[in-house]
Amino acid sequence: MSFVKAEQLIDLATMAAARHTGITLDDVENRFSVSKRTAQRMLHTLEMKFSETITSLDDSGRKRWRLPAAPLRDLLTLLPDELAALDLAVETMKRSGLTIEAEQLLTLREKVMALVPRAKAARLETDHEALLEAQGLAARPGPRPKIDRKIAAAIAEAIKACLILEVTYQARNESQATVRRLAPYGLLTGIRRYLVARPADDKETLVRLYVMERISDAKATSERFARDPSFNLKAFAHRSFGVFQNPQEYGEVVWRFSPRAAAHARGFEFHPSQQAEDQPDGSLIVRFKASGHLEMAWYLYMWGAEVEILEPAALREMVADHRRTDFPGLP
Repeated sequence: MSFVKAEQLIDLATMAAARHTGITLDDVENRFSVSKRTAQRMLHTLEMKFSETITSLDDSGRKRWRLPAAPLRDLLTLLPDELAALDLAVETMKRSGLTIEAEQLLTLREKVMALVPRAKAARLETDHEALLEAQGLAARPGPRPKIDRKIAAAIAEAIKACLILEVTYQARNESQATVRRLAPYGLLTGIRRYLVARPADDKETLVRLYVMERISDAKATSERFARDPSFNLKAFAHRSFGVFQNPQEYGEVVWRFSPRAAAHARGFEFHPSQQAEDQPDGSLIVRFKASGHLEMAWYLYMWGAEVEILEPAALREMVADHRRTDFPGLP
C-alpha cells in the first residue's frame, strides 16, 4: 500500500470513528471526491484492515460503517498546522464579536491538547508557535463590534433553549431604550452583529433584525416559545447582500465589472445565488437576488469606477457620485 493510500485509509478510519452513526457510501464519495466504485474499494479496505469495523443498515436502508475509537488512538497525530488553524479560528471569532463561541472553541482546543501525550504536546506547541510566526497567521485587524459578554451569553442561552428573551433596546430612530420581549431565532454576523428575532407577543409579525450593540441589557426568561418550523435562517440570510435587509429592496442585482477588473472580480463570490457571465469585450456581469442597497454601496465604493451598476436603478443612483477613478488598486 502506498503512503498516500495509507494516509487516506487513516483519514477514512478517523471519519468512521468520529461520526457516531457511522458513514455511508455517499459520505465517502463526497469527502474524498472519488467515484462510487473507488469509494466501495476504500470501505472494503477499511473492513479488511480494521476488523473492529461495524456495519449496519439505517432507517433508509443505507449501509453504514462505524469504527470504535480505540484502534485509532495510537495512529492519530495532531499536526501543528491544525493547531494553528484552531488558534486562527479563535482569534477570528474574537475579532467578529463572537466572544462566547471563541471561548467554547478555546475550551475545545484545551480538551484536544489534554488528550495528546505530554512528550508530543511539548514538541507540538513548539512547532505550532514556529508555524504561526513563519506564516504570519493572524486574524484580520480593523474595526469590530464591541458586545458585552453577559449580553452575548444570555442571548446564546435563549436561542439554544427556545426561551423568551427580555432585552433593553434602543432603535436608531428612538430617543431612549425600551424593554422588549423577543423570541430569538439566531444571529447574523457581518460588519455589525444582528439578533434575528420576532416580537414574542405579536405572532403575526415576521422576524426582525436587532443591532447587538444597541442592546444594553438582556435576560433569558424561563418562558419557552415555539419556533416557526418553516423559518430557515440560512435562507433568510441569503435575502440580503450583507446582513441588514429591506423587503422593499429585494430583487435582481446586476453589476458589470470592467475588463481591467474582471479577472479580479472572478475570484469573489459576491452572493451565494450569483451567476457570472463573461462578456465579449472582456468585462464580467454578475447577477444575484438580494436586498441591502446601503451595504452594497459601501462595498462597491472600493471598486471605484471599475464596476457599473446595471440594476437596480435605486442602487445606481446611490453610488453615482462616488465612483472614483484614482484608487491605485482593487479590493
